[in-house]
Amino acid sequence: MFRSAAITCFIAVFIGIILHFIMFKPKFNDVFGKDRTMRILDPFRLVFFFVTLLFIEQKWSLVGALRKLLFLLAMLCFVILVITGFIPMIFYHHLIFGWWLMIHATFAPVFAACIAALAILWADKNRFDKNYWPWLNRALQRQPKSTDEPQEFELELKIIFWLILISSLPMILSAILGTFPFFGTDWNRNLLQIHRYSTLLLSLFAIIYLYLSVLTEMKRTAAKVH
Repeated sequence: MFRSAAITCFIAVFIGIILHFIMFKPKFNDVFGKDRTMRILDPFRLVFFFVTLLFIEQKWSLVGALRKLLFLLAMLCFVILVITGFIPMIFYHHLIFGWWLMIHATFAPVFAACIAALAILWADKNRFDKNYWPWLNRALQRQPKSTDEPQEFELELKIIFWLILISSLPMILSAILGTFPFFGTDWNRNLLQIHRYSTLLLSLFAIIYLYLSVLTEMKRTAAKVH
């Protein structure tokens, strides 16, 4: 059941990302330049563009540098956890064990700590303080704190940020509770299912978040040209 759900969700998300990118991507000429040679290499340029985003300029304050390092560490842990958690289930149709489990258990607490730290450091940045929903603000008689116009995909990124945090709670708690001998076999199975599905949700949200972040940066780069 979970294996089929995971395969279906990953395929649906990647197909949705591809279709969305085809419809909303900026022109490659604006991002990579009109005078580039061998345009057949544009997909590789896109991958390189994504990698360079991991090392974009950061405000060299202590908090800014810490936020960036935590984000990079969280991404590294996320990739390792997805590989060790989903590959045995999807391709080999069995639970993780042996080296897969050891690697997974090593990076899981690091990822949980990074998520907790990023929740604190990025919570203020991801407040809904702009005029995202004029009709809702009028109904609640609410005056947005910021008068700046929201940027493209800004609202979506903030929503997904909070969804990542929400889905991380049952993922982390189910893994921790499952290590204590407080529950019987049935409850341990339930905790395992909670861990699986909350991890699947977090993975899907994280993939969409990274995609929208890349697309936003591409549009910013294209806008600078004009």
